[in-house]
Amino acid sequence: MNCTCKKYRAVITLVFMMVVAGSCAIPTKMQVKMQRKRTILGLGDSITEGGADFYSYLFPLDSLLKQRGYAMEFTGPRLSVQGGDSIRHAGFSGKTAEFIAKSIDSIYSAFPADIVLLHAGHNHFAEESPIAGIVQAQRKIIETIKRKNKNAIILVAAVITSGKLPKYTYIPALDSAIRDMTGAFHDRSIVFVDQQAHWNWELHTIQDKVHPNREGALVIASNWLNAIQTSLSKQH
Repeated sequence: MNCTCKKYRAVITLVFMMVVAGSCAIPTKMQVKMQRKRTILGLGDSITEGGADFYSYLFPLDSLLKQRGYAMEFTGPRLSVQGGDSIRHAGFSGKTAEFIAKSIDSIYSAFPADIVLLHAGHNHFAEESPIAGIVQAQRKIIETIKRKNKNAIILVAAVITSGKLPKYTYIPALDSAIRDMTGAFHDRSIVFVDQQAHWNWELHTIQDKVHPNREGALVIASNWLNAIQTSLSKQH
């Protein structure tokens, strides 16, 4: 009789442990919310797209996000391949912010991402006095996205500086104008991201003094990561 009771107690204990283990394996509503996969749209020019002899920031950003446990999916109409990996985006080599502004309605309608990374301001010459036009184009991009998705997080970059001078002497002033334009929305989901942080074109570009090398791409990605983490933390 005592032996039988011991067997029953052992079985009951085992079942109890399995039930507890199973219940622990079921994610809570909060965990599901935190782990919801979000989409990211990289929006810009060749700095976003990458190339055969330089690096896109999207690939190290993808790695950094995964390392920190974020469930993210990169989206967009274009595909870049680097080191055997591929990633989707809306980076258009050689194109301007004005080009993106004309295309953003159709791009975002097809790829309505939760998070947009906007880095656009190159492919002009200082002689054009392009700052006002670039800022106007970026404003249109932001307004179009927000009209389609009021909950979108839009991270707007100070475009990286370049040693290709005098062509890109306008960039520091442009970045100040972008900061002011972004702040004028008074919307915490529209965030200026200082991509000059830790950036040095003499160290972080290839021989053309414009496009990021591997280390430069990582610097840009790290600045994006910090902005993404801060923005998502404000949603909880």
